[in-house]
Amino acid sequence: MRRKVWILLSLALLAGCRQRPAPPVLGSLPEFTLTAETGSTFSSRDLAGKVWVADFIFTTCNGPCPRMSSQMRQIQNATTTLADFRMISFTVDPERDTPEVLAAYGKRYQANPARWTFLTGPKKDLHALSRDAFKLGDVTGDLEHSTRFVLVDRKARIRGYYNTWEKEAIPNLLADIQTVLEEPQ
Repeated sequence: MRRKVWILLSLALLAGCRQRPAPPVLGSLPEFTLTAETGSTFSSRDLAGKVWVADFIFTTCNGPCPRMSSQMRQIQNATTTLADFRMISFTVDPERDTPEVLAAYGKRYQANPARWTFLTGPKKDLHALSRDAFKLGDVTGDLEHSTRFVLVDRKARIRGYYNTWEKEAIPNLLADIQTVLEEPQ
């Protein structure tokens, strides 16, 4: 009997050690150039060789944005040892979300500016990124946006979408971040 228990325990441990399957490549992102919360120009080239998570928010949002930004803070806190990982929050309200406003918003969520960047720019560019590049759907209103996080690999390829309202979204995203980081470069 004891031997069966040890065998079952060993099998369970081995099953838990299996690496998560790599998320599929779902598309590629074009190059973009926008303005960071610091006021400096930020380009997709600044993310070359990095794995990153993107979301679309606005600072005056009373709906899903505070929850999403809190979840991004959780991701930031869980990935502090991952040197090649970054997070990007794009605004969907560039008229109000100036670099200064985004910087204050980032402070509110304890964003580490070396790891979590907030971007603004021309409205048409931001909406095209959301709709066409990230494939997050066509929004009908000015301040509507997706509530999904997007995982992007070192080659600017989309590797996953994570619905922020699903219980397992953050654990699954964190596991996929690790898997994608471990892929050969």
